[in-house]
Amino acid sequence: MPAQKIVIIGAGSVEFGLTTIATLAREESLRGSELALVDLDRESVERMAKVARRMSTAWDADLLVTADTDRTAVLHAADFVIVATEVAPREVLWRLDWEIPLRHGLRQPYAENGGPGGLMHACRQIPPIMAIVRDMEQSCPDAWLINFSNPLPRINRAISRYSSVKVVGKCHQIEAGYALVATLLRDRFGITVPDGVNMYSDPINAPVLHSLAAAGRKNVQIRSAGLNHFIWLLDVRDRETGEDLYPQLRAALEVAPASLDPLSLDLFRAFDLLPLAGDTHLAEYLPWLHDPLARPWETYQIPLYNWGENEEVRKYLHSMLAEIAAGRQPVAGLREARSEGAMEIIRAIATAEPYLDETVNIPNQGAISGLPDETIVEVPALVDGGGIHGVHVDDLPAAVTELLRREAALVEMVVETAMTGNRHLALQTLLLDPMINDIGRARAILDDYLRAFEQYLPQFQ
Repeated sequence: MPAQKIVIIGAGSVEFGLTTIATLAREESLRGSELALVDLDRESVERMAKVARRMSTAWDADLLVTADTDRTAVLHAADFVIVATEVAPREVLWRLDWEIPLRHGLRQPYAENGGPGGLMHACRQIPPIMAIVRDMEQSCPDAWLINFSNPLPRINRAISRYSSVKVVGKCHQIEAGYALVATLLRDRFGITVPDGVNMYSDPINAPVLHSLAAAGRKNVQIRSAGLNHFIWLLDVRDRETGEDLYPQLRAALEVAPASLDPLSLDLFRAFDLLPLAGDTHLAEYLPWLHDPLARPWETYQIPLYNWGENEEVRKYLHSMLAEIAAGRQPVAGLREARSEGAMEIIRAIATAEPYLDETVNIPNQGAISGLPDETIVEVPALVDGGGIHGVHVDDLPAAVTELLRREAALVEMVVETAMTGNRHLALQTLLLDPMINDIGRARAILDDYLRAFEQYLPQFQ
């Protein structure tokens, strides 16, 4: 196989950059490839390059590793471009996404990928990522873009709607699904579950979630479909016997730990299908989580993202990375890093050796009945030398399909709003959001958002 040129934009990310580079460096079929690392933070990207070179040497990967702050200097003739970027300062902006609507009486459950906060997140993220796409159209038009950035379906839809670049989105939220199933079936498989267990999407919760997900993967095989962070369990089987375990999941509802994602389990009871993304993400796409009288965020025990604490976690991870880059910590442990999914896609396309990826984000093209072909869905797919081919899944219940269809329609409006900067369309988009129930409130939130984020939203000028 010829060596591949892989550009990683946002390579300074300690969450995605480090593990992605580690999985690429350990993959034998990519030996001799070029890794071009790009990040706006010169210090971060050069530090990551030092770590990548250490991995290459230690694992005999023979990688050519370069570091740059200018993507246009390295995109020429790239085969794959991995994007994991956030408009900074991440925690500060996200917190404002949540706080500004609160001034007008709307308490969002999370404010990252759905609700008014999700609209602003998309409006900040889509233009700079589309600038990357425009550079790819000029420098590497045949390359695949592998996107990890949120809000993932909105970004990917902007790319598929407004460019010819081939794009796929990857998300590790299926791990929450395996962990959720493992917890419900803990007695069957003898899985130890800690007190207070939940699937909340928070870096501090990651060790418990990953441990339970590993136990789940060891014992069961699951099939899911839906939208990113809004996926539903279609089938669950005992990995050894092939037995259908959905009946046992339903029975397990009666003895589930009280802390275990009560919103997800309530939807399981109501819709007869288990949502898998975890309550913190699931809550963003539903109309039932913000009523100020009922205070459902208390009923369902949905916490906010811990902005300050997780900023400290990121600082700690950067200091750890500096120790590895300086040679004071070994790279051996990174060889076992959990893959985020980019390596498998690259290997399958580059080698033409097919594999079934259990969750990718791609245009629907009939994979889920009842949703438009252009909707970015999260489904299983066959990946081979010809690209990424979504697998048609079983029909979802009509009510679940309708929830997905509503969000898919909103995505179209969010994307157009983010691309055009049309204030009138922005108001209409907010008014169709499931968290908005007052026209005046929507206008006030939008006005405050556009004032607060003026420097980050040039398309609205």
